[in-house]
Amino acid sequence: MTCKEKILSEDYIDLINYFVLPQGTVEGNDDIFCYIPINERFLSIYYSRSILPPLEVSSYYYRYIPRLYGLMEPFAPEALDRNFDIQPLVRSGITLVQREPLSLTGRNVVLGFVDTGIDYRNPVFRREDGSTRILAIWDQSVQTGTPPDGYIYGSEYTREQINEALQSDNPLELVPSTDEIGHGTAMASAAAGSALNGGLDYLGAAPDADIVVVKLKQAKQFLRDYYMTPDDVPAYETNDIMLGIKYVSSFRVPFEKPTVICLGLGSSFGDHSGSSSLSDYVSNVGSEINQVVVIAAGNEGNAAHHFSGYIETGQSIRAEMMVSEGTRGFLLELWGRIPDFYSVSVRSPGGEVVPPVSGRLGQSVEYTFVYEKTKVRLDYQTIESETGNEVAVIRFESPSPGLWTVIITREGGDGTGNVNMWLPLRQFVDGRVEFLQPTPETTITSPGFAEPPITVSAYNSRNNSFYINSGQGFSSNGDIKPDIAAPGVDISVATGMVQGKTLVGTSTGTSLSAALAAGAAAQFLQWAVVEYNSPYVGGVAVRNYFLRGANRESAYTYPNRQWGYGRLNMEGVFNWIAGLPAL
Repeated sequence: MTCKEKILSEDYIDLINYFVLPQGTVEGNDDIFCYIPINERFLSIYYSRSILPPLEVSSYYYRYIPRLYGLMEPFAPEALDRNFDIQPLVRSGITLVQREPLSLTGRNVVLGFVDTGIDYRNPVFRREDGSTRILAIWDQSVQTGTPPDGYIYGSEYTREQINEALQSDNPLELVPSTDEIGHGTAMASAAAGSALNGGLDYLGAAPDADIVVVKLKQAKQFLRDYYMTPDDVPAYETNDIMLGIKYVSSFRVPFEKPTVICLGLGSSFGDHSGSSSLSDYVSNVGSEINQVVVIAAGNEGNAAHHFSGYIETGQSIRAEMMVSEGTRGFLLELWGRIPDFYSVSVRSPGGEVVPPVSGRLGQSVEYTFVYEKTKVRLDYQTIESETGNEVAVIRFESPSPGLWTVIITREGGDGTGNVNMWLPLRQFVDGRVEFLQPTPETTITSPGFAEPPITVSAYNSRNNSFYINSGQGFSSNGDIKPDIAAPGVDISVATGMVQGKTLVGTSTGTSLSAALAAGAAAQFLQWAVVEYNSPYVGGVAVRNYFLRGANRESAYTYPNRQWGYGRLNMEGVFNWIAGLPAL
C-alpha cells in the first residue's frame, strides 16, 4: 500500500507526532505507517489502526487524539443578489489607504486561505484581462491530478493551468476544483476580491493581492464517529490543516513576496491557552519574517457551550446541561489547573449517578445506565503532557433528553480552584446541548489563542455593536485575546455567478472579520516589505501596528475581552506612523 493510499484509507489513523522519527522515507515503512514532515518538530503520520488501541484518551496521550475543526457554523449566505456595500471597508479605513497617495491594494503580497476551496471561475478572482489572480490551488479532495511536491495526496493546479481552464468552454474538465460549500470563496472575496466596475460592483480589502488556496479534504469517518459529528456537517483534521498552512507558507519569498495566511476554522476543545499542536504550529509560522497569520475568533460566544466555576477545597459545584430530544451524543472536556486535583461524577435526568471518578489516578470508567439507555465514558488524564494540567474527557452516547448534571469536587491542591468545561462546536452536536449557566468569556476557538497570530472578533460596523455570537477572551491563563475587532456583520461576499457576472450576497461571522483583517494585513505588508519602508516586519510587528492604530471607545477599558485593543482602522495605523493625531 502506498503512502497516498494510507493517507486516504479509513484503515489508517492520522496523528501528529511531536518528535522527529529515525531515518526513514516519506513513502512509508512497510504497511504499518508513513509520514509527511511538517517542520523540524511535527510530523503528519499515518498509522495502521489494526495495531493501535481504540481511540480513547486512556489509550493515548490527550494531545495525540486527532481533533476536528469546523467552519464555526454552517455557512449559508444570508441574502443573495444584493448590491455591493462598501461601508465595512470604509469604517475599517481600508478604502482610504487603497487610494492615492498610499495606493495599498496588496500588490505583490500573497493572501492564502486554508478552507473549503474557491470558485476560481468567478470574475472577482480575475484581472481585467480575464486571467486569474490565483497563483495555485492545492485541492486535497481531488486525487486525479498531481499533488504538490512532497505532499503525496490531492491535486495541485498552477496559475498556468487555471488560465488555460478559464479559456476553455468547460473549465472544470481541466481544473476540477470547486467550492461546494462557499465558505472559502466568501472569505477570499472579502479579503482579496477584485475591483469590479471600478469597485462599484465589488471590492475586496486587497484587490491586487495574489491568491493561494488549499481546499481541505473532509475528516475520516471513524474520527467523525468518535466525536459523534453529524455526517452532513463539514469537519476537518489537524493534519490536513497544518499541511495546508505549510503549503501556503512555501510561497513566501523574504523581502520580495510577503504572505498572509487567513484561517476561518476552529475547535472548541483544548484548554484554551494556545497549547494545541495546531496552535504551536501557527505560532511558529506566524513568527517568520514577512509572514502574518490571521485567525477568526469563532462564533461560540452565545452558544452556551462553556461553563466556568470556582471550587473551595473539599467542596463541589454542579454544572447542569439541557439535552434535547434526538441528540445522538457528544463529548465534553473538563480542565483543572495544577496543583489542584478533582473528582467527577455524572447524574442522569432520571437520577442515576456515575460514582465519583478521581483524577488522582488517571482513571477511566465506562458506565451504562439502567433506565436511561445511555452510555457515559469518563477518561481522566491527571497530567496532560502539553499543558501539565488535569483534563477529563466525558463521552455521552445516546443521552436521554432532559437535565444532565456534572458534579465536580475539588479533592485538594492550593491552586486557584478554577475549572472550565467546553462542549463541541454548535454544529458538531446532532441536537441541542447547552449549559444552563454558561460563561460567554473564554470562548475563542482554537487556534485563536496562539501567539503572535492576529485573532479577530466581529462587530457590526453600522452601529458599532459587538456581534453577539463572536468568540470572547481572554485565554484560560489570562493572556490577551482577541487582538482586535473587525466588521463581521452583513459583509458583502461573492456567492456565485449569473451569466458570467459575480453574484453578491451578504454573510455574517468572524470568518469574514478575519478575512477583512487579512486583507488589511496584505495592505500593510505591501507598504512595509514590497515598498521597502520596513522590510524586516513579521507577524508581531504587524499586529502591534494594528493595535496602535485601532479605534477605542472611552466607555470601555482595554484590552477588552470582546474588542481586544479596539476596532481595526488602517487609516489610524498610518496616522500613527505619520505622527498625526488619533481619530
